[in-house]
Amino acid sequence: MKIRKIMVIGAGQMGAGIAQVCAQAGYDVLLYDLHEEKTKKALHRIDQNLARNVEKQRMDEQEKEAARKKITQAHSLQDASAVDMVIEAVVEKMNVKRDIFAQLDEITQDHTILASNTSSLPITEIAAATDRPERVIGMHFMNPVPVMKLVEIIRGLATEDEVYKKVEDVTKTIGKMPVEVNDFPGFVSNRILMPMINEAIYTLYEGVATKEAIDEVMKLGMNHPMGPIQLADFIGLDTCLSIMEILHEGFGDDKYRPCPLLRKYVKAGWVGKKAGRGFYTYE
Repeated sequence: MKIRKIMVIGAGQMGAGIAQVCAQAGYDVLLYDLHEEKTKKALHRIDQNLARNVEKQRMDEQEKEAARKKITQAHSLQDASAVDMVIEAVVEKMNVKRDIFAQLDEITQDHTILASNTSSLPITEIAAATDRPERVIGMHFMNPVPVMKLVEIIRGLATEDEVYKKVEDVTKTIGKMPVEVNDFPGFVSNRILMPMINEAIYTLYEGVATKEAIDEVMKLGMNHPMGPIQLADFIGLDTCLSIMEILHEGFGDDKYRPCPLLRKYVKAGWVGKKAGRGFYTYE
């Protein structure tokens, strides 16, 4: 079965980006969020991104209009009954994802592939909420989706080769680079990135250097485009904490123990750029 129609569930920054790149590649896209106002805001954000692409001559006006017409707002999860693939991009909580996948198992057609954009949660556990674990897979996009090329494709314990191949083909069609990863906590990207960010926060916590100095060392000394503490603010300190907790629980190794300063900032609501304040302050 050829994949022609995709539903993206979750209209946050990641979901909007995934919907945009799928539409630009010619797929019919349904964008759904439990809160319709959030979907409308996502569609407005997509309009702005496409207009910016025209200004920067990455596409012409005709291509912009064609991409925008490919995206439709879905008003119910039941609309998933008409799609060939679902990409879930909701909050990083296992109980929420399992509930959605259990519903999708009842709603979607037998051939439909169910993919999760989880950044660290086990695909095998998400798949166990369905009666088709062989058709469940992970697609971990990087943020911002329209810019970043990598997609980690994560096989669950039961994921079929045919499903992996179709998802790999979709990933290439939308202009991304697929990398196959097995189902372990944090996969590859966050298993390596988050401990580095956590260690940078420990370095600040222990008074080794200021946040600005730590970021400059990593930018100028290690050629990173952004320092780890600033990057944590951009990702969201709540997201960083959640992933560190998943790594800590999944491996039972104290090297993944979240820094107390990270916990303190999250409890204060200083969760990064999206809140206007994290380790840095944002206007």
